[in-house]
Amino acid sequence: MAQAPTLSDGTVTIRPHRPGDVRGVLEQSQDPLSQQWTTIPVPYSLADAEAFVSRTNPQGWEQDTEWGFAVEADGRFSGTISLRSEGHGRAALAYGAHPWVRGTGLVERAVRLLLDWGFDQQALETVVWRADAGNWASRRLAWRLGFSFDGKVRRWLPHRGELRDAWVGTLLSDEAREPRSAWLDCPVLELDGLRLRPIGHHDADRIAEACADERTQQWLGHLPTPYTLADAHAYVETRSEQRANGSGVTWAVVDPTDDLILATVGFFGLQPGVECEVGYWTHPEARGRGLMTRATGRVVGYAFETLGVERVTAFAAVGNAASRHVIEANGMRLYGVERLGIETGAGRADMALYDVLAAEFAPRRCATADHSSTAMPATDSAAPTREVDR
Repeated sequence: MAQAPTLSDGTVTIRPHRPGDVRGVLEQSQDPLSQQWTTIPVPYSLADAEAFVSRTNPQGWEQDTEWGFAVEADGRFSGTISLRSEGHGRAALAYGAHPWVRGTGLVERAVRLLLDWGFDQQALETVVWRADAGNWASRRLAWRLGFSFDGKVRRWLPHRGELRDAWVGTLLSDEAREPRSAWLDCPVLELDGLRLRPIGHHDADRIAEACADERTQQWLGHLPTPYTLADAHAYVETRSEQRANGSGVTWAVVDPTDDLILATVGFFGLQPGVECEVGYWTHPEARGRGLMTRATGRVVGYAFETLGVERVTAFAAVGNAASRHVIEANGMRLYGVERLGIETGAGRADMALYDVLAAEFAPRRCATADHSSTAMPATDSAAPTREVDR
């Protein structure tokens, strides 16, 4: 009877499933993340795990339809990976990790063994990766393995009675198994009394409050009206998409004592080594404290020092005095006005255009780094500057 070969890179092994894997399969399949992103039965029983190990997986090999492997590391069951044949030199990649192994890089090593085997021994030309839209862990692993990201297919993947949007990508047999584009980091940045950290779905309530605020709606004309909690969750997803496609990074500005989001600030429209644009908004409770001037200066400095850009731009409606104050306090110079260049809540308005070069910002950085959180004038109430969804 056909079965999986045993392959190892010296750290991780992929091999046939064994009766001893049943407990590990059960633990993996009862894990909430496994149930969220895969189509395994819910609830998942010991009988389901026994059937998978003794019948379902062997049948795939017997029928030459799915080549499944158990993953083992440090002598422990670590997950299941497979290639599902789609004929004509094509197969679909599937993988699931036991909770203990997540974040270790071991599943990536296992999938690399699987891909090598599939391309070399099964003469595959193309392997396709599909995942429910929003499964960022799966997408990041596919990115590391060299898969393209070919977009989203709407209502494509069946999932317990519904059709979910699917992300899709491909890897060809003659392509390098390494990232083909940048995936930007969002490191935690510390300021005196403030912390800049990645945005998460746990911030959605505060995001909805800020973006439903009358003043935010006034200056960010692209925002949905009314702005709902669903819109806030969608916003979080767009920030993740920015990082994944290498176009920008947005930070939550929080109080380190309670981690409550006070504002967001970030860069977008990144042209590596050339330029990017900064944008921000502030929760109504945090206005008038000077925090946006400080946070924006930190992000501009990050763009110059870490990203190596030569120019940072910022744009705001001509009438948005508070936002223009933040921009000017960070050494940016007005270089023009674009007539009717920005969408506000009241319609199109003239847009003030600012920029600063790396050589100009360096001396300014020291001057802005020590602003008191209470000493800024009333005009520094941090009305939003342009922040776009890209």
